[in-house]
Amino acid sequence: MIRIAPSAGAVVLLALVAACGGPTEQPAAPAMPSVTSAPAAAPAPPAGDDAVVGTVVRFTSATTSVDVTIGEDSPATRDFLSMLPLTISVEEYSGREKISYLPRELNHEGSPGSDPENGDLIYFTPWGNLGFYYNTSGVDYSDQTLHIGTYNASLDQLTQLEGENVTVQVVE
Repeated sequence: MIRIAPSAGAVVLLALVAACGGPTEQPAAPAMPSVTSAPAAAPAPPAGDDAVVGTVVRFTSATTSVDVTIGEDSPATRDFLSMLPLTISVEEYSGREKISYLPRELNHEGSPGSDPENGDLIYFTPWGNLGFYYNTSGVDYSDQTLHIGTYNASLDQLTQLEGENVTVQVVE
């Protein structure tokens, strides 16, 4: 058996190789179609009591934008803000809401359910989607419907969000 004493250069090289990753790295999650990350922008607000309440998030298509004011400080809301900025697709769903799927499910453990109203942006836990409610007639409280924020936009503005390439970002 031959023993070789490590030189300073070999130790540095070994440290660099170890820093580049190894068996502890997690594989990247598969990308979902029509959801991409946008260039870096404003970070989510810092942690603290009600630090996220009042944050404005803008959904922008080629023809309109809709601002959502965050109304709840919850794990789901914080996780949503941590994803921004991103690009999504928006579609009509059931004559009640415009929906969009996020690149991954939100961490929502401990987030309270809600009784959505027209003008609410919600997160529906079973499907992992956001929803702009505009017709909540007959919709009641659910532990699976999490309130994210509120918006003030017409149905026409929401319809103009439909399609791909809707940018979502925190407004400074």
